[in-house]
Amino acid sequence: METGPDHAVEVPTRTLVESMLRDDATIDAGALYDVANTLGMTDQQVRLCIKRMVADGQFSQDGRGRKALLRATDDLRSTVTPDREYIRFMYAQDRGDAPWDERWHVVAFAVPEAVRSARDAMRDAIGKLGGAAIQGGLYVSPNDWDSEIASAAEKLAIAEHVTTLTTVDLTAGGISEPRALAAHLWPLGDIADQHRRLLAFADRALSALPDATPTMQQTIAIQLAAEFTRAVEPDPLLPPELLPQPWIGTAAREAVAACWAELVKSAAPQRITLFQWYAEVIDEVARPMPEGA
Repeated sequence: METGPDHAVEVPTRTLVESMLRDDATIDAGALYDVANTLGMTDQQVRLCIKRMVADGQFSQDGRGRKALLRATDDLRSTVTPDREYIRFMYAQDRGDAPWDERWHVVAFAVPEAVRSARDAMRDAIGKLGGAAIQGGLYVSPNDWDSEIASAAEKLAIAEHVTTLTTVDLTAGGISEPRALAAHLWPLGDIADQHRRLLAFADRALSALPDATPTMQQTIAIQLAAEFTRAVEPDPLLPPELLPQPWIGTAAREAVAACWAELVKSAAPQRITLFQWYAEVIDEVARPMPEGA
C-alpha cells in the first residue's frame, strides 16, 4: 500500500498552486486538484485560491474545474523561482568547500525617522541575509554579504546612511571566542529543531518515493519543498567552524538532496518545474560528503 502524505506538513494553498507549475508555465487543474485532495484540501479551497490568483493577474485560465488549464504570467514565474546560488552555497558549506576566512562582516545604519519605511526594509533585508543584531542599528554576519548589503541600501536610497566593515576581532556581550559568539548571537537551538523536523520528513519521503504514484511523488515533492523552506529561511548559513558538530542541518540537507535525486528520475512528460529547479544542483549535492562531516 502506498504511504500517504504527512499531514503534519503545512502547505499553504497558494504554495501548492505555485509548486504545480510545469516546464511550459502551465498547470493542469486536474493534477492540481488530485494533489490538493491528497494533502487534505477541498476543491472549494483550491478553486477560491485560483480565483484570487487569476484576479491578481498571476494566472490566466482556460476552461473550468478539473479540465481547466492555468497559464502563469512572467511576473509570477520570476517570484517563485528559488535562489540557486543560495542553495549552491549552502551545500558547498556542508561539503567543506566554503571554509570561513575568520572575518566578521559588520553593517551599521542610522536612517532618519523621515524614511522609517526604508529603515524597516533594510532591517528586514539584513535579517534575510542571516545577519544578527549586536545592538541597535548594528548587525554582523560571518559570510561575505557586502555586495548584497550595498545593493539593498542602493535600492532603498539610503546608501549614505549605511556603513560596512570587516574585522577579525569581535566581542559582543563579553564573548569573543567565535563558536561561543555564534551561539550567543543566533538561536542555534531553534534552527537545529527545524532541521530535525526536516530530516525526519526527508527520511520518510525517501522510503516512500521509489513506489510512489505520480500524484504521490508530486505531493511528497511539494511537502518536501515546504519543509525545506521552513528550515532554511531562518538559517543564517553559518560556516561549520562556528557550529556545533556534527551539525543537524548538514544531515538534513543531505537527506533532502537524496530525495530530489530520486524525484528527478521521474520520466513523466512535462514534469512540474519544482523538480527541475533543484535538478541543477543535484549533481553537486550528490557528491560524497568529506570524511568526518
